[in-house]
Amino acid sequence: MRRENMTTTEPTARAGRIACAAGRGRAGELVVNTATYAPNGRGARVAFTIAASPFGRILIAATRTGVCWIGFCDSDARLETELRIDLHAAAIARDDHALAGLAQIVVDYVSGRTREIALPIDIRATPFQIAAWSELCAIPWGATRSYGEIARRLGRPGAARAVGHANAANPLAIIIPCHRALGADGSMTGYRWGVEYKRRLLDHEFFQ
Repeated sequence: MRRENMTTTEPTARAGRIACAAGRGRAGELVVNTATYAPNGRGARVAFTIAASPFGRILIAATRTGVCWIGFCDSDARLETELRIDLHAAAIARDDHALAGLAQIVVDYVSGRTREIALPIDIRATPFQIAAWSELCAIPWGATRSYGEIARRLGRPGAARAVGHANAANPLAIIIPCHRALGADGSMTGYRWGVEYKRRLLDHEFFQ
């Protein structure tokens, strides 16, 4: 599957949008529109690339509308497997050339070489997930909040566990900053990409 270069971050009419800013006290904004594909990626044509970052290998995947998946770890094989599990009904193919520009934008932000990022996105989510992820994006750089506090901000004080489930379903690692959510006692509870990665991300944001 060959695609045109996705070198811009200009959204299409159907795309959602996420904007993030690095620096103490700065937060982000999330706008999620209806995805262009059905559950499990059915009907989607997805291209992906894998690049190096300070936090290991990072996989960026996109439809023609926007970014639909980001993950990171030290294993290219695991990243591709996780992508194919999450979007198992999609037509998925690697295309480093088409996504080179987009990957550079993401890696520059993650690395701290740029201070702001704005991306068109194409993700599926329930209303509760959108609300929870929006609260994550509202957590300022260098800060954290407990799952319980996020639930209270959503007007659902008993929904801390549901917030945790929403975090686990986050398709845009780092960019939707679920690493900023902690346990009630401040502990670094489970993180899809590993607690050590969560610690490194938080240290990066706190000390930068």
